[in-house]
Amino acid sequence: MTMASTVAGASPTELDELRATVRRFLTDKAPESHVRAVMTSDRGVDLHLWRDLAQQLGLQGLALPEAYGGAGYGYVEQAVVLEELGRALTCVPYFGTVVLAANALLASGDAAAMELWLPGIAAGELTATLAVGEPITAGPTVAATQVDASWRLDGTVTHVVDGPSADLLLVVGRTANGLGLFALGTGTDGVVRTQLPTMDLTRRQAAFDFADAPATLVGTDGDGERILARVLELAAVALAAEQVGGAQRCLEMATEYAKTRIQFGRAIGSFQAVKHRCADLLVGIELARSAAARAAVCASADDPDLALMASLAKSVCSTTFVQAASENIQLHGGIGFTWEHPAHLYLKRAKSSQLLFGGPALHRERVAQALGL
Repeated sequence: MTMASTVAGASPTELDELRATVRRFLTDKAPESHVRAVMTSDRGVDLHLWRDLAQQLGLQGLALPEAYGGAGYGYVEQAVVLEELGRALTCVPYFGTVVLAANALLASGDAAAMELWLPGIAAGELTATLAVGEPITAGPTVAATQVDASWRLDGTVTHVVDGPSADLLLVVGRTANGLGLFALGTGTDGVVRTQLPTMDLTRRQAAFDFADAPATLVGTDGDGERILARVLELAAVALAAEQVGGAQRCLEMATEYAKTRIQFGRAIGSFQAVKHRCADLLVGIELARSAAARAAVCASADDPDLALMASLAKSVCSTTFVQAASENIQLHGGIGFTWEHPAHLYLKRAKSSQLLFGGPALHRERVAQALGL
């Protein structure tokens, strides 16, 4: 698959090649030992690996327009990357920078802002994120005030994904005209960043306090609600792809262990109860994979059903990942509960991503509303 090419979409063969390439790279550069070392570091990310992903594979710019240093592919291709990153629990700020910030810039339609920041993202030279806060149903909590030709931000945003490592913040703030999208550096005067303790150490979060912090309007004042809706739909699709990758890895670990763990003179995988549990997981993961794939197609095609499919995929994949991670621990028995075994890392990622940008109940409600139920 030639990363520099402009195509309407990669072929199935090219998608398989992309998946294999990313998996080999992560197996070599980011094995479990690497994940454990990085997740306990100060920032919780490996910026050297981040740059390698851009310089050697071009992953940050995969779905960005060529005009801004990207490869011009779509969300189907990016979903493959997200699935592999989720499978390996890779500690890089891909979600905050590429899924949230880059998509917010693209959705804004602000040519100057895109030209200023997207090439840095594509090159792996800039980390960024979207500060919108959780829970998303509460809405933005930052006030944006225009002072002459500039803007000032006041307020607090919590649970910002990849916030501890971000260089650039895109903040959704309330203005006199509704919502707006604003950009500022994390080192700007009036910005205080606090790293939050999180259950999932492989994806760090931070809180930001703004006190008369100078910011730049991105796009049009009052257009923030549309931008935010678009980004949150794409974030749900991205999380679904990640969750499929994580769930698949849990199934692989469980079945590998079941083949080698001997109990009562035979491998535990030969017991019917264990077979049934693994088979049920396989069926659930394949259903989740189909939902995530359909949502990615809708995202690439700007399909009118994107909101529906994004919520459907997020709900199904969240539930499936938690189930797979839980079953993986149970099938491993005592060793599965220990710090030394990687099973708990996947359960923590499953539980945190399940609630990120709305839990299954919220997204099921959205599906029901979209279907008129």
